[in-house]
Amino acid sequence: MELDGMRHDHFEFAIRDLLLRDGAKAERTGGGGDLGCDVKATDPFGRLWVFQAKHRRDGLAGSAVGTPDLQRLNGTARPVHKADVVVAVTNGRFSSKALPFAKAQRIHLINRRLLGEWAAGSRPVWDLVDKLPPPRRLPG
Repeated sequence: MELDGMRHDHFEFAIRDLLLRDGAKAERTGGGGDLGCDVKATDPFGRLWVFQAKHRRDGLAGSAVGTPDLQRLNGTARPVHKADVVVAVTNGRFSSKALPFAKAQRIHLINRRLLGEWAAGSRPVWDLVDKLPPPRRLPG
């Protein structure tokens, strides 16, 4: 996957660009002091999405994204950024301990496989993840 060779900030811009392609209003917010939010987006249904991007130079062979990263995201996404939908996205994988934590905290995980499906362009991210909050408004 060409994402593996990117710098981490370019990975964040790539996530933003996927959201824009799918019809969301999106901006890259990552960098120093981002408080756990690399990309913020509003989908066509009015829901606010907060993304934490975890780029791994070695892709699947790189270190797994673990619960400490998800704990930081969970601590700021809703209380600070007012997210309706919280997402951790990686071009790699998540640790086995991260999976139950994410489920319990309603954090959506987008791993390499799901990212590839999203990037392929057949469906927007809001059609790829389940258990989303209800729309705030109808699209259009």
